[in-house]
Amino acid sequence: MLLLLAIPLGLLIGYGLGGRLSRLIHLRFRWIALIPVALAIQLLIFPWFFDAPVFPYATSALHLLSYGLIFLWLAANLRYAPMGLIGLGALANLIVIVANGGRMPASVKALQAAGATIEATALLENGSVANVVLMSDATRLNWLGDILHVPSWMPFATAFSIGDAILFTGLVWLIARGMKTRDKGPR
Repeated sequence: MLLLLAIPLGLLIGYGLGGRLSRLIHLRFRWIALIPVALAIQLLIFPWFFDAPVFPYATSALHLLSYGLIFLWLAANLRYAPMGLIGLGALANLIVIVANGGRMPASVKALQAAGATIEATALLENGSVANVVLMSDATRLNWLGDILHVPSWMPFATAFSIGDAILFTGLVWLIARGMKTRDKGPR
């Protein structure tokens, strides 16, 4: 959900730099269909609106497959400089997810500070919820896990990782830069 905040921030910065929203349509992404497929896979195994997965089989493998599709898309679009930063953030997240059996470790303290008390309680009670696992001494690379948080007064407040912060920055850059100039190849 943090990444949704990148859209209005990118738009604000883009407008502040004299950009136009209409210029975003000039970005020519390759293999764009990979993104909705990756998102659909993630929603089937980690649905937002249901208590249980729609497809409860091979969750870790499907989670990794969705990341593979995202990395293919990023590689196909590296001609845009922000894609390198987005890829770095996605790689940081992938590393910690792989190290923890297909789930992201999340700090209960970060969730509580974000005002996500229901999620924090569910994580404490169940040990894992959706695509996150309770951060502990048993989880690996905790410093790459969901240890940061959006303040509770902001929309979509939740815990997030360093990888998410890097991804966020790359998305803001992509939107603002895309609004500023027409697609003239690599940047």
